[in-house]
Amino acid sequence: MAGLDKNTPSPQSITLHQQSRVLEVGFDDGREFRIPFELMRVYSPSAEVQGHGKGQEVLQTGKREVGILDIAPVGNYAVQPTFTDGHSSGIFSWDYLYFLGSKQDELWADYDARLLAAGVERDAPMPEKGGHACGSH
Repeated sequence: MAGLDKNTPSPQSITLHQQSRVLEVGFDDGREFRIPFELMRVYSPSAEVQGHGKGQEVLQTGKREVGILDIAPVGNYAVQPTFTDGHSSGIFSWDYLYFLGSKQDELWADYDARLLAAGVERDAPMPEKGGHACGSH
């Protein structure tokens, strides 16, 4: 994930909607996005999800009902959510949130394609972690 693009708009408002499970983010370019928690969790920028290089991504499943317990600011460039499944190592920069918000349709399509390719259901439980732990807890 590249560093912050100086041209990326900054959020004016960030609102957690627990009932509908979306993060509403309003940017200073006037755009507003409602990003589902599930999409954030599936595309978390953490090493636990992204792996350590291309092709190392860990396909996330069973996240449709995931919630966000807490969201903490990271400097003045990002937020770090704590999800109800215990995942909390993803740091979402403003440009990454903008990317998630503006590319939702493509990201959902890509996720569906990856599920299909792996032959797994979107709501399948994640396999128990074993073996490869990269110290992300």
